[in-house]
Amino acid sequence: MTKYKIILASNSPRRKQLLSGLGIPFEVRVLDGIDESFPSDMTMEEIPKYIASRKADVYAGSLADDELVITADTIVYCDGEVLGKPKDRDDAYRMLRKLSGKHHHVVTGVCLVGKKLHHEFSVVTEVTFKDLSDDEINFYIDNYKPFDKAGAYGIQEWIGYIGVTGIHGSYFNVMGFPIQRVYEELKMLDKLKS
Repeated sequence: MTKYKIILASNSPRRKQLLSGLGIPFEVRVLDGIDESFPSDMTMEEIPKYIASRKADVYAGSLADDELVITADTIVYCDGEVLGKPKDRDDAYRMLRKLSGKHHHVVTGVCLVGKKLHHEFSVVTEVTFKDLSDDEINFYIDNYKPFDKAGAYGIQEWIGYIGVTGIHGSYFNVMGFPIQRVYEELKMLDKLKS
Protein backbone atom coordinates (compact mmCIF):
# COMPACT_ATOMS: atom_id res chain seq x y z
CA MET A 1 0.00 0.00 0.00
CA THR A 2 2.65 2.52 0.96
CA LYS A 3 5.70 3.82 -0.87
CA TYR A 4 7.40 4.52 2.46
CA LYS A 5 9.29 2.25 4.83
CA ILE A 6 7.14 2.66 7.95
CA ILE A 7 8.70 3.03 11.39
CA LEU A 8 6.44 2.85 14.44
CA ALA A 9 8.02 4.82 17.28
CA SER A 10 6.16 3.02 20.06
CA ASN A 11 6.54 -0.02 22.30
CA SER A 12 2.78 -0.13 22.87
CA PRO A 13 1.51 -3.65 22.16
CA ARG A 14 -1.85 -2.15 21.18
CA ARG A 15 -0.33 0.19 18.58
CA LYS A 16 1.78 -2.66 17.17
CA GLN A 17 -1.30 -4.91 16.95
CA LEU A 18 -3.43 -2.26 15.24
CA LEU A 19 -0.78 -1.25 12.70
CA SER A 20 -0.10 -4.94 11.96
CA GLY A 21 -3.80 -5.28 11.17
CA LEU A 22 -3.36 -3.02 8.12
CA GLY A 23 -1.03 -5.57 6.54
CA ILE A 24 1.70 -2.95 6.05
CA PRO A 25 5.27 -3.97 6.83
CA PHE A 26 6.84 -1.82 9.53
CA GLU A 27 9.62 -1.84 12.05
CA VAL A 28 9.57 -0.62 15.63
CA ARG A 29 12.21 1.92 16.60
CA VAL A 30 12.03 3.44 20.08
CA LEU A 31 14.19 6.14 21.62
CA ASP A 32 14.01 6.68 25.36
CA GLY A 33 13.99 9.87 27.39
CA ILE A 34 11.73 12.03 25.21
CA ASP A 35 10.24 14.96 27.12
CA GLU A 36 6.45 14.65 27.22
CA SER A 37 5.70 17.93 28.99
CA PHE A 38 3.44 20.50 27.33
CA PRO A 39 2.45 24.17 27.76
CA SER A 40 -0.42 24.60 30.24
CA ASP A 41 -2.52 26.77 27.92
CA MET A 42 -3.12 24.07 25.28
CA THR A 43 -6.51 22.59 24.40
CA MET A 44 -7.21 18.89 24.80
CA GLU A 45 -6.82 18.41 21.01
CA GLU A 46 -3.47 20.22 20.94
CA ILE A 47 -1.76 18.42 23.84
CA PRO A 48 -1.29 14.91 22.39
CA LYS A 49 -0.56 16.33 18.93
CA TYR A 50 2.17 18.53 20.45
CA ILE A 51 3.71 15.58 22.33
CA ALA A 52 3.54 13.29 19.26
CA SER A 53 5.25 16.03 17.24
CA ARG A 54 8.02 16.40 19.85
CA LYS A 55 8.56 12.64 19.72
CA ALA A 56 8.74 12.77 15.91
CA ASP A 57 11.26 15.63 15.92
CA VAL A 58 13.72 13.39 17.79
CA TYR A 59 13.60 10.87 14.89
CA ALA A 60 13.52 13.31 11.97
CA GLY A 61 17.27 13.83 11.63
CA SER A 62 18.09 10.13 11.42
CA LEU A 63 15.54 9.12 8.76
CA ALA A 64 16.46 7.85 5.30
CA ASP A 65 14.73 9.48 2.30
CA ASP A 66 12.16 6.69 1.97
CA GLU A 67 11.38 6.30 5.70
CA LEU A 68 8.28 7.58 7.48
CA VAL A 69 8.06 7.54 11.28
CA ILE A 70 4.72 7.36 13.09
CA THR A 71 4.54 8.74 16.62
CA ALA A 72 1.45 8.97 18.81
CA ASP A 73 0.36 10.14 22.23
CA THR A 74 -2.96 9.62 24.02
CA ILE A 75 -4.56 11.54 26.86
CA VAL A 76 -7.83 11.23 28.73
CA TYR A 77 -9.56 14.54 29.46
CA CYS A 78 -12.22 14.78 32.18
CA ASP A 79 -13.65 17.86 33.90
CA GLY A 80 -10.81 20.05 32.65
CA GLU A 81 -8.05 17.70 33.86
CA VAL A 82 -5.59 15.83 31.67
CA LEU A 83 -5.24 12.23 32.83
CA GLY A 84 -2.03 10.67 31.53
CA LYS A 85 -0.48 7.44 32.77
CA PRO A 86 -0.94 6.98 36.52
CA LYS A 87 2.14 7.39 38.70
CA ASP A 88 1.14 4.58 41.06
CA ARG A 89 -1.81 2.58 42.41
CA ASP A 90 -3.28 5.52 44.33
CA ASP A 91 -3.15 7.69 41.22
CA ALA A 92 -4.85 4.96 39.15
CA TYR A 93 -7.60 4.71 41.77
CA ARG A 94 -8.05 8.50 41.78
CA MET A 95 -8.37 8.57 37.98
CA LEU A 96 -10.91 5.75 37.80
CA ARG A 97 -12.93 7.29 40.63
CA LYS A 98 -12.92 10.58 38.68
CA LEU A 99 -14.12 8.85 35.47
CA SER A 100 -16.84 6.89 37.28
CA GLY A 101 -20.36 7.84 36.20
CA LYS A 102 -19.17 10.52 33.75
CA HIS A 103 -18.42 11.33 30.13
CA HIS A 104 -14.81 11.96 29.24
CA HIS A 105 -12.78 12.45 26.09
CA VAL A 106 -9.93 10.32 24.81
CA VAL A 107 -7.64 12.27 22.47
CA THR A 108 -4.83 10.75 20.43
CA GLY A 109 -2.35 12.90 18.56
CA VAL A 110 -0.48 11.29 15.67
CA CYS A 111 2.51 12.65 13.78
CA LEU A 112 3.81 11.29 10.45
CA VAL A 113 7.33 12.52 9.69
CA GLY A 114 9.70 11.92 6.80
CA LYS A 115 12.79 13.73 5.50
CA LYS A 116 10.67 16.43 3.84
CA LEU A 117 7.35 15.82 5.51
CA HIS A 118 5.71 16.71 8.82
CA HIS A 119 2.01 15.91 9.12
CA GLU A 120 0.01 15.76 12.36
CA PHE A 121 -3.59 15.33 13.45
CA SER A 122 -5.66 14.42 16.48
CA VAL A 123 -8.76 12.26 16.95
CA VAL A 124 -11.28 12.69 19.79
CA THR A 125 -13.64 10.01 21.14
CA GLU A 126 -16.22 10.53 23.88
CA VAL A 127 -16.57 7.67 26.37
CA THR A 128 -19.14 7.21 29.15
CA PHE A 129 -18.57 5.11 32.26
CA LYS A 130 -21.23 3.74 34.59
CA ASP A 131 -20.87 4.40 38.31
CA LEU A 132 -18.00 2.14 39.32
CA SER A 133 -17.92 0.60 42.78
CA ASP A 134 -14.76 0.63 44.90
CA ASP A 135 -14.65 -3.17 44.56
CA GLU A 136 -14.74 -2.93 40.76
CA ILE A 137 -12.00 -0.28 40.66
CA ASN A 138 -9.78 -2.20 43.10
CA PHE A 139 -10.31 -5.51 41.27
CA TYR A 140 -9.35 -3.93 37.97
CA ILE A 141 -6.22 -2.20 39.31
CA ASP A 142 -5.04 -5.28 41.22
CA ASN A 143 -5.59 -7.70 38.33
CA TYR A 144 -4.82 -5.59 35.25
CA LYS A 145 -2.26 -3.08 36.60
CA PRO A 146 -3.16 -0.28 34.13
CA PHE A 147 -0.13 1.87 34.90
CA ASP A 148 0.92 2.16 31.25
CA LYS A 149 -2.45 3.50 30.09
CA ALA A 150 -3.75 7.07 29.89
CA GLY A 151 -6.61 7.51 32.33
CA ALA A 152 -5.63 4.23 34.06
CA TYR A 153 -7.79 2.01 31.87
CA GLY A 154 -7.85 -0.05 28.70
CA ILE A 155 -11.26 -0.20 27.01
CA GLN A 156 -10.33 -3.63 25.62
CA GLU A 157 -9.90 -5.02 29.15
CA TRP A 158 -12.27 -6.06 31.95
CA ILE A 159 -13.08 -2.49 33.02
CA GLY A 160 -14.21 -1.71 29.48
CA TYR A 161 -16.41 -4.81 29.40
CA ILE A 162 -18.23 -3.93 32.62
CA GLY A 163 -17.88 -0.17 32.83
CA VAL A 164 -18.23 1.52 29.43
CA THR A 165 -21.87 2.34 28.73
CA GLY A 166 -21.37 4.56 25.70
CA ILE A 167 -18.85 5.55 23.07
CA HIS A 168 -19.07 8.21 20.39
CA GLY A 169 -16.25 8.05 17.88
CA SER A 170 -13.41 5.62 17.19
CA TYR A 171 -13.10 2.61 19.51
CA PHE A 172 -9.51 2.08 18.36
CA ASN A 173 -8.68 5.67 19.29
CA VAL A 174 -9.62 4.78 22.88
CA MET A 175 -7.15 1.88 22.61
CA GLY A 176 -4.52 4.53 21.80
CA PHE A 177 -4.26 4.46 18.00
CA PRO A 178 -6.96 5.75 15.60
CA ILE A 179 -6.01 3.18 12.97
CA GLN A 180 -8.75 4.05 10.46
CA ARG A 181 -7.58 7.68 10.33
CA VAL A 182 -3.91 6.58 10.17
CA TYR A 183 -4.82 4.44 7.14
CA GLU A 184 -6.54 7.37 5.39
CA GLU A 185 -3.62 9.70 6.12
CA LEU A 186 -1.07 7.18 4.78
CA LYS A 187 -3.13 6.82 1.59
CA MET A 188 -3.20 10.60 1.19
CA LEU A 189 0.60 10.87 1.70
CA ASP A 190 1.19 8.13 -0.88
CA LYS A 191 -0.85 10.08 -3.45
CA LEU A 192 1.19 13.20 -2.73
CA LYS A 193 4.44 11.25 -3.21
CA SER A 194 3.33 9.90 -6.63
